[in-house]
Amino acid sequence: MRLLVGRLNGTQSVYRVDGDMAVNLSQALPGVGSDLASLVADPALLAQCAEVSGASVSLSGIEPALPLAKPGTVLCLGLNYIEHIKEGGYDIPDYPAIFMRRPASLMAAGQPMVRPLCSEQLDYEAELMVIIGEGGRHIAEADALSHVFGYTVFNDGSVREYQRKTHQWTPGKNFDATGAIGPHVLTADALPPGAAGLKIESRVGSEVLQSSNTANMIWGVAKAIAIISEFCTLESGDMIAMGTPPGVGHAKKPNPRWLLPGEQIDIEIESIGVCSSPVVDESPAGGAPA
Repeated sequence: MRLLVGRLNGTQSVYRVDGDMAVNLSQALPGVGSDLASLVADPALLAQCAEVSGASVSLSGIEPALPLAKPGTVLCLGLNYIEHIKEGGYDIPDYPAIFMRRPASLMAAGQPMVRPLCSEQLDYEAELMVIIGEGGRHIAEADALSHVFGYTVFNDGSVREYQRKTHQWTPGKNFDATGAIGPHVLTADALPPGAAGLKIESRVGSEVLQSSNTANMIWGVAKAIAIISEFCTLESGDMIAMGTPPGVGHAKKPNPRWLLPGEQIDIEIESIGVCSSPVVDESPAGGAPA
């Protein structure tokens, strides 16, 4: 099932996407709510969504919102594609780099990605994002995919100057409005197991910046869930970003390729969709320009 959380005529709802049209599930089914939180936590309610029929609206008129208004823990893998590891000058690890993102660093697809006042080194990272359905601790790799609700697209916008200031990547990965999510969420049954074998790209206009395949991840979705659940209890609504392939801006030769205000960065994952973000400069008062 293809799902979208978005606003139409000032009201935020959950929609089931059918081609170019969308059915308002929030209106059709009590308990769905205005984001995916209820569906993520309730498989029976999700199953009912597939059977809803009725009036639909044009997909083009819906403004995307975050799939989860208040996401749980957002964990991100780094160094998960060998060629990306090499272009960054790192040794190939035997355990994934893992960092966290704070909620204010995230925004919906279509919203501006903000280049901060303090640095011009705004980079892009095309990534698969996993949304956890059933939580758990010490989840076996063999069982891990049964804990996935669905998948979406993520742009792990990174301010490299600040990422490189210390061995901990937190500052460079947590600037306000640099992590775009969505717009569509595909339930796990709509994609190959672990969302493996899908083309993943980043582009600015006709300029292809990254092009790879999710089959090239070192740690696939099941392994990542098993590793993460060794040290923390995963909960319904947690999200895991699966790392980026080669071609990021800081590694471009002979000169880095930073994102510039006025550009639009598009992240596309085969069968899931395109996450587009216009790039803007931060307002002196903070955040995106009005």
